[in-house]
Amino acid sequence: MTSHPPFPTPADAPIGVFDSGVGGLSVLRHIRAQLPQEHLIYLADSGHAPYGGKTEAFVVERALAIAAYLTGKGVKALVVACNTATVAAIKAVRAHYPELPVVGVEPGLKPGAAATRNGKVGVLATVRTLQGEKLLQLRDQIAASTGAQFLLQPCPGLVDLIEQGELDSAATDALLTGFIAPLLEQGADTLVLGCTHYPFVLPAIERAVLAAGGHDVKLIDTGDAVARQLARLLEGGGLQRPGSVGHPPMLHGYTTGGVDALAPAFRSLLQLDVVVEPLKI
Repeated sequence: MTSHPPFPTPADAPIGVFDSGVGGLSVLRHIRAQLPQEHLIYLADSGHAPYGGKTEAFVVERALAIAAYLTGKGVKALVVACNTATVAAIKAVRAHYPELPVVGVEPGLKPGAAATRNGKVGVLATVRTLQGEKLLQLRDQIAASTGAQFLLQPCPGLVDLIEQGELDSAATDALLTGFIAPLLEQGADTLVLGCTHYPFVLPAIERAVLAAGGHDVKLIDTGDAVARQLARLLEGGGLQRPGSVGHPPMLHGYTTGGVDALAPAFRSLLQLDVVVEPLKI
């Protein structure tokens, strides 16, 4: 029996995007804007979220399980749309799938150093991201070359509130004020959003900055840079899907948590109605 490829051409295959929960939708938003012709699969590992407080070994195990599932779906590229998973596991994912274009999300330390006027950059991220060897090496390299001082601020509990849909609540405001005020007191004039969940509470972050007396504080979100890097890899590999042929682009969602959480997140965060299927991996 002749076997048939799952897609007409490799370029017609989907791009896989995953995060511990809904945060990676902030990256997906940029990918859809820059690559509107591409088929996309989004996988939220909400059944095991948040990653920020988990061990590195656990995050690596989850990332490899998800990568195995998505490569089984025939994806032509993989976006690790999670800062914690990028820091902990992207090296392992690339080692397991050396032929697969893999793009990760790292806290924007380099653009933060370029944006600061006084050399002090606050970095808001999960505990696991800030403890990762990859981030600490990057911090030391950029600090040595630019003279920038990076003030690392873990944000325990923030991802949980965002996953629960508390984007504009008093609890979120209070948590952010507690994280941001000490950074501004130390003189930070630039804040790096070091988790893909955080752009969804941007108005609350801006309120916390103002409440702490901050003025003209620059906020760095790296989702756009991730989409640009993905586009470069696809173009370099001849894998960009033509926009004028075949079926219109499809977007499908999977979650290891509750469908009743991810589907509303697509609607509220991206204004999209997306079919979401439950998944056990």
